[in-house]
Amino acid sequence: MSKTDTSEQQEALGAAGAQLSTAPQEDTAVGGPALGVIGWVRWFWRQLTSMRVALILLFMLSLGAVPGSLIPQNSADELKVRAFKDAHETLTPLYEKLQFFDVYSSVWFSAIYILLFVSLIGCIVPRSWQFVGQLRSRPPGAPRRLDRLPAHTTWRTEAEPEQVRAAALAVLKGRRFRAHQVGNAIAAEKGYLREAGNLAFHVALIVMLVAFAWGQLFKSEGGKLIVEGDGFSNTLTQYDDFKSGSQFGTDELTPFSFTLNSFTGTYQKDGPQRGTPRTFEAAVSYSQGDADKKAVIRVNEPLEVGDSKVYLIAHGYAPVVTVKDGRGKTVFHGAVPLLPIDNNITSTGAIKVMDGYRDKNGKKEQLGFKAFFVPTFAGEGKGTMFSQFPALGFPVMALTGFHGDLRVNSGLPQNVYQLDTTKMKQFKIEGGTGVAQRMLPGETMPLPDGAGSITFEKDIKEWASFQISQQPGNGLALTGAIAAIAGLTGSLFIQRRRVWVRAVRGEDGVTVVEMAGLGRSESAKLPEELGDLALALTAEAPPTAPVPEPAEEPAEDPVPSGEADK
Repeated sequence: MSKTDTSEQQEALGAAGAQLSTAPQEDTAVGGPALGVIGWVRWFWRQLTSMRVALILLFMLSLGAVPGSLIPQNSADELKVRAFKDAHETLTPLYEKLQFFDVYSSVWFSAIYILLFVSLIGCIVPRSWQFVGQLRSRPPGAPRRLDRLPAHTTWRTEAEPEQVRAAALAVLKGRRFRAHQVGNAIAAEKGYLREAGNLAFHVALIVMLVAFAWGQLFKSEGGKLIVEGDGFSNTLTQYDDFKSGSQFGTDELTPFSFTLNSFTGTYQKDGPQRGTPRTFEAAVSYSQGDADKKAVIRVNEPLEVGDSKVYLIAHGYAPVVTVKDGRGKTVFHGAVPLLPIDNNITSTGAIKVMDGYRDKNGKKEQLGFKAFFVPTFAGEGKGTMFSQFPALGFPVMALTGFHGDLRVNSGLPQNVYQLDTTKMKQFKIEGGTGVAQRMLPGETMPLPDGAGSITFEKDIKEWASFQISQQPGNGLALTGAIAAIAGLTGSLFIQRRRVWVRAVRGEDGVTVVEMAGLGRSESAKLPEELGDLALALTAEAPPTAPVPEPAEEPAEDPVPSGEADK
């Protein structure tokens, strides 16, 4: 191919593909005057709103969220953060300076978030106006040399040029092309949904960012552990723990209440999945100011009441105990929730009795017990005291008794599931041995020095832990995610392409039909589509039979075959 042919082909491709993209044009000029303040601001804005920078910021946002998922966050669980700091004294100062314990409200994460938001808006607005302009305009006319385009075909027909152009216009519009006549050719274009999908994807990202910010500002989330038979009212004082966004007010809590009627848990009894939950559900009665309604809450099947959702997140056992003083008076009776420490619901906790007993000197003593509970005990002499199965097969509880000051009135926050023994002494019997006993349901452990007794009742209740949350941005985020997937699918699988059909009368009076196509990106489907269009058009403008070329006349003195062999 000569240099002239190459330049003509590039010129044809440039003219045919003009305005196929709505992406902002890059300034390719070399040199020029020095940039002033306005020039630098304009350059910075162009860089910020470019697709390359938007992708970099999106990647940085995803990367910045990694510490928030690996390191405990103050907004989620302050107790875990405190435990992490105690266990990692060297890393803690560094993490605090980098704001790793408050990732999503940190300065650097907020900066990335805001820059990405601005970048997407600055990218979408001009492209949207350009796209609207393309929708309002018509496809450009045909290039001078259609045979220079990558996909093209031509044939001759006896049909009139006007008839061919009318047929081409009908065929292209029937295939949902935007088509019109420009001079002696039909210009058509298709695939506008590609750019619409691209814009929808970017708009959906903005919607998701807005939903995330909205949810963080106006969300509320709290946890509550409830024993069978007990209830919960959606007020701030009822929560075991509660956190909310900076713009959330406690008066925005959805007014409702519910009672845990029963918890049902069944487990796989044999095989490699032994102990895996098969049934895990809580039967509740709830009310929103009207008559009670019944519902069953399962994992990933929350109870929805107004704007709130109640999720079932954990389960355990609450043995019922009775504590009596030396005179036989009951000073404590109730179910004591214990927290699981393994998958077989081996549980630990504390029993605190404020109204204990009086010692020999008349001093008031409070009682405390460290409790260790297993729903299925292996048996005496069969290993350590850890549960062999999550269900209540052979329940056993070990208790260790203490007396003294529980320090519940010290003014310091105290974990209800842990016993502070700094001001307490362990009960001792003759010989100095501490009082600790492994008990079966129905058994009683006497306390020395007339302190009374503690009974492990046969009634073992179950508890369930719930998370009550209000997330106002969830619906908006879901809409944005669906729109993003739909837009991305359209931008990846829909091809923007143009087709031209030119019909002119040749020098011999026969109509010459030229058809060519050009896509925004290379695709094997464009030649196939052009072939289908040409086949449909030939039904209206059939090609003429090729004129046979004249046979060559034999030479006057043919060489005999024998002579040729010689």
